[in-house]
Amino acid sequence: MEPPREILSSIWNFIVFLPYFIGLLVLGTIKGVVFCPLVCLIMTIGNSAIILGLWPLHIAWTYYSILRTKQMGPVLKIVLCICLPATLILWLVLGIAGSILGGALYGFLSPIFATFDAVGERKTNMLYHCFYDGTWDTVKGSCTVVRDFGDVCYHSYFSVLDDLRQGAPDVKYYEIRLLPLPGAIIACSLGIVFDFPLVSLIAICKSPYMLFKGWHRLFHDLIGREGPFLETICVPFAGLAILLWPLAVVGAVLGSMVSSIFLGAYAGVVVYQESFWFGLCYIVASLAIYDEYSNDILDMPEGSCFPRPKYQKDPKLTKTTSRTTSFSGSTSVRNPLSRGISFNHPMVDLKPLELLDRLFKECQHHGEIFVSEGVITQQDIDDAKSGKGSRVISIGLPAYCVLQALLRSAKANSVGILLNDNVTEITSTNRPKDTFYEWFLNPFLIIKDQIKAENLSEEEEEYLGRLVLLNGDPCEVEKFK
Repeated sequence: MEPPREILSSIWNFIVFLPYFIGLLVLGTIKGVVFCPLVCLIMTIGNSAIILGLWPLHIAWTYYSILRTKQMGPVLKIVLCICLPATLILWLVLGIAGSILGGALYGFLSPIFATFDAVGERKTNMLYHCFYDGTWDTVKGSCTVVRDFGDVCYHSYFSVLDDLRQGAPDVKYYEIRLLPLPGAIIACSLGIVFDFPLVSLIAICKSPYMLFKGWHRLFHDLIGREGPFLETICVPFAGLAILLWPLAVVGAVLGSMVSSIFLGAYAGVVVYQESFWFGLCYIVASLAIYDEYSNDILDMPEGSCFPRPKYQKDPKLTKTTSRTTSFSGSTSVRNPLSRGISFNHPMVDLKPLELLDRLFKECQHHGEIFVSEGVITQQDIDDAKSGKGSRVISIGLPAYCVLQALLRSAKANSVGILLNDNVTEITSTNRPKDTFYEWFLNPFLIIKDQIKAENLSEEEEEYLGRLVLLNGDPCEVEKFK
């Protein structure tokens, strides 16, 4: 019995790919080793000179701007002036250390990526570009980084301080209460001490799963020519991703360790807003928050083995629900709006990446239709590919897909947002737990109720869809009417 031809073809592609990839990797590594010291030296000396040269001026102007601003109360100014030296010293240390590390990484990795990019489809003399690309360009890029860093430290920073000092008279006034401040400082310290080792331990324990799961997916795509290996031009970069995946895992672990500091420090904010007891509850719940979030990212089973006690008196969900309920009660007399629990569609907990994947597929579906109808032109596609940005493709098409979901939900008398399978429904109960989705869900529900109240005809729905797709240009809409 002979093996299928697809398997033999995939194995042959893999065998042919290896020497091609290894040759580019060795050449890029040699260029990286040669240019890494020079690039690191340029970025370290340049950025360090900017940091050290402007540091006294930063200290004086920061204190002056804080003391002169009318947006802050006297107590808040005193607290900031006390805490400011630690922040400025930390900026000095981290800025120089980051310049050294960033220069080394940029000097080593940039020639490697440029070597792989040299075999692109638009390059004519590939052999020349394989040796030349990533050499002088990397040196010029390091000088550009130093120049941009200087612009940020000089122009942007002082511009922000000027805006703080010369704020508008109707700007919000900030003040701090002294009574909960000691408890907030204690809770902040406890949160950092408690979260940093435990979150780091959780991240380290989950890192092997992330490593092997990522490798499994990348090798599966490599052999089957799927995902990042679908296009020939992307194959070298995807192969490089296999080698650099351990660095991505290490970066994820280090990022989790750094984020655990801010995650634990937020306990001070909870104490300031609620009470010391709720701050302690948050410290315990923060482990469950991180565990659930990492499970979603790694596509692991949902939930957490850690307890998650309540750490807020008034959850934000009740505020948003009451706001949408009060709005829906007064939107229309013609169509009564329902806010009850829907039993027509199954309540499935949705993940962020799943929603994005559905949106991309719907954009692809509608995009193919509009291309065939001539609504999306070749010029729009070329602008999107070249990086100039096509408003029709980058803004209009996703907005059109969201509008179709709202129209579909309004017609089906759905409580939430009905997806394109006409079965799955997004509500405030099963939406992703990220605050980002909370910000968008409730406005979409309000827009859906407005659409439902208007009771649009098919011609009005089509015109509204074209208006959204073409960014509100009536002339363009009339062309495809």
